[in-house]
Amino acid sequence: MSSSVDTVVIGAGPGGYVAAIRLAQLGKDTILVERDRLGGECLNYGCIPSKALIYVSKLVKKLEWGKDIGIHIEGFQIDFPKVQAWKQSTVDRLVRGIRRLCEGNGVEVLRGSAKFRSAGELIVETAEGQEFIETQNAVIATGSRTVQLRGFPFDGETVIGSKDALELKRVPDDLLVIGGGISGLEIGTLYAHLGASVTVVEMLDTLLPGTDRDIVSVITRALKRDGVTVHVSSTADGIDKHDGRAVVTVSTPGGRREIEVDKVLVTVGRRPNTVGLGLDEAGVDVDEQGFIRADDRMRTSVKGIYAIGDVTGQPFLAHRASKEGIVAAEVIAGLPSAADYSAVPAVIFTDPEIAMVGLSEEESKREGYRVSVGRFPFAASGRALTAGGGEGFVKVIAEEDTGRVLGVRMVGPDVSDLIGEATLAIEMGATAEDIGLTIHPHPTLPESLMEAAEAVQKRAIHILNR
Repeated sequence: MSSSVDTVVIGAGPGGYVAAIRLAQLGKDTILVERDRLGGECLNYGCIPSKALIYVSKLVKKLEWGKDIGIHIEGFQIDFPKVQAWKQSTVDRLVRGIRRLCEGNGVEVLRGSAKFRSAGELIVETAEGQEFIETQNAVIATGSRTVQLRGFPFDGETVIGSKDALELKRVPDDLLVIGGGISGLEIGTLYAHLGASVTVVEMLDTLLPGTDRDIVSVITRALKRDGVTVHVSSTADGIDKHDGRAVVTVSTPGGRREIEVDKVLVTVGRRPNTVGLGLDEAGVDVDEQGFIRADDRMRTSVKGIYAIGDVTGQPFLAHRASKEGIVAAEVIAGLPSAADYSAVPAVIFTDPEIAMVGLSEEESKREGYRVSVGRFPFAASGRALTAGGGEGFVKVIAEEDTGRVLGVRMVGPDVSDLIGEATLAIEMGATAEDIGLTIHPHPTLPESLMEAAEAVQKRAIHILNR
């Protein structure tokens, strides 16, 4: 079979399906090609499944915390297969929603694997055979996959990646996490709350490389409180598997250790999904790591071919991919659209949560800004304390002369729900005074952002100004 369309979108993750829908809204005849499930890695095997399980783990933690405030629940049990079934039903519901959105907007969904034959022609391998598609434009949204660590090949049983970790049939007795980045700490924390004995091994001298040190300090203390053992400046050197368990040899600053566990989770990075895509045939340039080069209008080195999301490199964020999908669609439609990365929020669903947007204190100084910093601890928040979450803080970084907000950093309860206001403030060029003058409802967590903004100006009420 053969066909001709305005645009083919390859990959139906949070970048691809959004691009396809926006293209259809703009009147472009669009085919969306996906070899697995609508929603891609994020919806089916990453963002949504992990947050579902994290929610369950936090619920368990709250039940256990209840005894400290007079609520005693004896003998509650975790039916993990039922938890997994609930998680999957949530994912399936969202997948069905995307399918309805595609159908309602007139996007044709084609199940198969696409490959470029040339810049303007693709071949799609489907269950029914090959389909040839001529297209004026193509959007590559194929995402990324977990990097394998030498000496620790994935077997889906003992040595697993993040996808496998979110589909376990039972909570492991012991879990070794190789890699102290976002995925490793999110998954490690959730299983620690569910009763697993968790050890984290990180090669660098800090967890969450690239994250502010004062935030990492809060997370490190929380991990210790939750019984998680952390080895930084350490490497996993080898593994011996037997009887469904594994003994991992780890080199630490204190010497070599042998750690016996049920499961070994490897989360040491991601690589682009470009193998078999035919980028050479299309003439698309990639960088040294294989990620596709794209400009702020998502254009690659080849006219008519665009790339969005993880396949173009870091940051690996679903909402970044979605925004880039909209930009690519609008550029294809002839609109004056471009990506602006000055206010892209990032959230880490550890416990407590981390949320960041804009420049850090160090980044601001490196870029030549003189800054004023306001900080408000959740220990002074009535709402945080009444909900059992007094850890962490909100930090506002502002330009000293103008008060313009350059960045916001948060670590604490539910900060994933607070970072949106900070993102809007940076996007609109707001000052710390603007945030401080805005009346926030009491008692709520968002008051903490207001107080941190007031602290920039040395006029916070509920902490001492220093």
